[in-house]
Amino acid sequence: MGRKLFVEVCSAHNLMPKNGQGSASPYCILDFDGQRRKTKVKNNDLNPVWNERFEFSVSDPSEMQVEALDIHVYSERRNGNKDNFLGKVRIHGSSFVKRGEEAIVSYPLEKRNLFSHVKGELRLKIWYADDQNTGAKPQKEEKKEPSTPATVMFSGNNNEPPKKQEKIEKEEKKVNSATVVPASEYVLRDTAPNLALMSGEKSSSYNLVETMEYLFARVVKARALAAKDVTGSSDPYVKVKVGEGRAAQTRTLPKSLNPEWNQVFAFGKEKVQGPTMEITVWDEDKTSKDDFLGAVTFELSEIPTRVPPDSPLAPTWYKLEEKKGESRVKGEIMLAVWWGTQADEAFSEAWQSDTGGFIHTRSKVYLSPKLWYLRVNVIEAQDLIPADKNRFPEVSVKAQLGTTQMLKTKVAANRSTSPFWNEDLLFVAAEPFEEALVLAVEDRVGPSKDELLGTVRIVLNSVERRVDSRLVTSRWYNLEKNGDKPFRGRIHLRVCFDGGYHVMDESSNHISDVRPTARQLWKQSLGVLELGVLSGKNFIPMKTRDGRGTTDAYCVAKYGQKWVRTRTIIDSFSPKWNEQYTWEVYDPCTVITIAVFDNHHLQNNVAEKAGGAKDMRIGKVRIRLSTLESDRVYTNAYPLLVLQPSGVKKMGEIELAVRFSCNSLLNVLQIYFRPPLPKMHYLHPLGVTQLDNLRNAAIRLVSMRLTRSEPPLRQEAVQYMLDTDSHMWSMRRSKVNYFRLLGVLSGPIAVVKWFNDVCNWKNPVTTVLVHVLFLILVWYPELILPTLFLYMFLIGAWHYRIRPRSPSSMDAKLSQAEHVEPDELDEEFDSVPTSKGPEIIKVRYEKLRLVASRMQAVAGDLASQGERINALLSWRDPRATVIFITFCLLAAIILYVTPFKIIAVVLGLYVLRHPRFRNRIPSVPMNFFRRMPSLADRIL
Repeated sequence: MGRKLFVEVCSAHNLMPKNGQGSASPYCILDFDGQRRKTKVKNNDLNPVWNERFEFSVSDPSEMQVEALDIHVYSERRNGNKDNFLGKVRIHGSSFVKRGEEAIVSYPLEKRNLFSHVKGELRLKIWYADDQNTGAKPQKEEKKEPSTPATVMFSGNNNEPPKKQEKIEKEEKKVNSATVVPASEYVLRDTAPNLALMSGEKSSSYNLVETMEYLFARVVKARALAAKDVTGSSDPYVKVKVGEGRAAQTRTLPKSLNPEWNQVFAFGKEKVQGPTMEITVWDEDKTSKDDFLGAVTFELSEIPTRVPPDSPLAPTWYKLEEKKGESRVKGEIMLAVWWGTQADEAFSEAWQSDTGGFIHTRSKVYLSPKLWYLRVNVIEAQDLIPADKNRFPEVSVKAQLGTTQMLKTKVAANRSTSPFWNEDLLFVAAEPFEEALVLAVEDRVGPSKDELLGTVRIVLNSVERRVDSRLVTSRWYNLEKNGDKPFRGRIHLRVCFDGGYHVMDESSNHISDVRPTARQLWKQSLGVLELGVLSGKNFIPMKTRDGRGTTDAYCVAKYGQKWVRTRTIIDSFSPKWNEQYTWEVYDPCTVITIAVFDNHHLQNNVAEKAGGAKDMRIGKVRIRLSTLESDRVYTNAYPLLVLQPSGVKKMGEIELAVRFSCNSLLNVLQIYFRPPLPKMHYLHPLGVTQLDNLRNAAIRLVSMRLTRSEPPLRQEAVQYMLDTDSHMWSMRRSKVNYFRLLGVLSGPIAVVKWFNDVCNWKNPVTTVLVHVLFLILVWYPELILPTLFLYMFLIGAWHYRIRPRSPSSMDAKLSQAEHVEPDELDEEFDSVPTSKGPEIIKVRYEKLRLVASRMQAVAGDLASQGERINALLSWRDPRATVIFITFCLLAAIILYVTPFKIIAVVLGLYVLRHPRFRNRIPSVPMNFFRRMPSLADRIL
């Protein structure tokens, strides 16, 4: 498929001539993939406008992201001398967008070298398009899912005898309970798995996981089978059995003597029982016993081994053989049998013995929808027609996007048929845009009664996209009512998508992506994050099946827009996944989240039959990339902790291998000096409440879109990964933040306590040394800053020996979960609205009032101190202000005529004076400050 790159050079702004004076005659040279283009020369113009479009051929579309577009700006010189350099722009191919997403972007001009004098910016519009008529290759057909996948059925227990049912009920009570373990079990453990990397296979794509051997069998097709039905045909299917283990089977193909299945089966080596693999063909008979059509047997010791990148094993025709006690057979079957690993390309779509072959057990990769901020600027309306023309209308505009987002403007200040608002409304929209924006103009005719004056419906695909703060063209829209076309007035709107913002769909405490929505603003990736999900250990039973506890665990990992889900390991308390995934990293100060769930959506699951089945949480891990050393493999077992109404529980451990590889250490270090979010967040910031509402809307959109995937990434898993309940009130979280604040203040408090001990001569030797250091710094003040920075350097160097050696994990002690009160947990897990009785609510409300009153008192005290400082010069207390300004005048005179060193020595020795010269009565300045008035006197 041919691809074209289009570049529109719009204009340049505020260019700087070579010597900083005079004018310039600028033009641009464009260079991409060995192709060069040149714009026209604009004579004597430092703000030229070109509006010229150029086309480039992309030689290899798959390599376009690693290519770059270089644009150099020169000033033409008429005397034949070399043209002057005015700046350059380099745009990486990863920021190119496809046709329909293009927008004008301003790129600052960069220097060619350190001594260049460059200023100004270049405005460009860049996009690419695929040419369908230039050698388009036919697309490969996707492999269809088997209509009846081979499964291992589990029977329910609804009709069990009373004694057995009672036993099952006891097991169910134990499902969500786990024994409280010592605090030592909550810590991170180092592990030493047998990774492929440690075996020297660094070039392997599976170098962060352990090798797992599987026995593969590909059942392709059969021919010339025997006819067993009266119609002269058969309904064939194939069974694959290894040793004494349970057999797996293909789907049934009705009325066919030459069926084609093309299905792959993978049996884990630990589940291979017996010396042979038997593949049998059967004719399905719904009224009686299935008929035998033939068999093929393989000795396991003679099956070849295939290791990628070897080519796939070619299937071979095998003659069907008779079986003892069965009738004569005929026909052939095409098979391929080999030993391989989980790195085999056939593994992902194969029936797997450790997953049972269910459709919801396979590993998948999901992508979050691309989210945009939709800005609606409601300017004004004209010629509205209210029902009652004898009153002044109170007009407002209600905007709705989908069924979950609705905003409303204020009532227009000018009460007329031509109201004016100029108010912005902000929504979150997800690509592809399936919902339209509907605006309704309403007249408030009563306390809770609004009359509809007209509506406007805007299709989002027609809305312009912008990447900066430039104003888009506004437009007048005619109002309609109930689908009628007669003129009902019109409304003036400015609608656009804001691509310069990052739409956050996660908790702001552990965000995994900070890129803006518009791809044009993306920077080149800094490196690659690799995650190996190895195994789980000591999982507790999460449900009951066949009268016993069991767990069907799978992992979900989320970083940026990419979600991954491992396969579900059926009926195992120590599952082994050994799956590896990669992500591109654009900012190292981000977090990857890994969570483990128990799958409650398997076939014949009792919970699913009962309805409302939800995948249960087993635990979660977060890893901040900035805490990882480059190119180092971290292998650790992370405790999986879950807070339940009975307290914090350890649900098991998950073993992970993590590696962050950066392309350039210098580029990573430069990130630390850039703003964390795109610049639009700082040029035109959004309010805190507005951001919270937009984040909640984004989470709902992501959850709905991922639930529509097949198989779905379910809502309970998405919400747990995104921490949707982190904003809910919790006494425990309030304690966590309180102790976190104390931890932050512990350092300054310790310094103040140490200084107080010095001043009170608790240790005379230390106090004398402090006196000597103080006098040296006063006499040589130029040593103060060097000494301070040297001291911080020594502290940092000293702490290097106790630096963390492993990524951090969830901390039960920090979370105040080890000794939390039962009533506080019951309150935290209460639903919204509450399901508790009035008496319990009353007790909790009184406790909440007590906590809030303390917070209120602390906030009031801090405000009073600041108001007293402001009162010193505000003349709210005239006498105090006279005293203070008189003191300031005398202090200015004394400081002017007295050397600063003498003043500093006197003040320092006074502060460090011996306790016998101290008085417990507060000092004069403190007494004066405490008598300053605050605004607390004026509060009702």
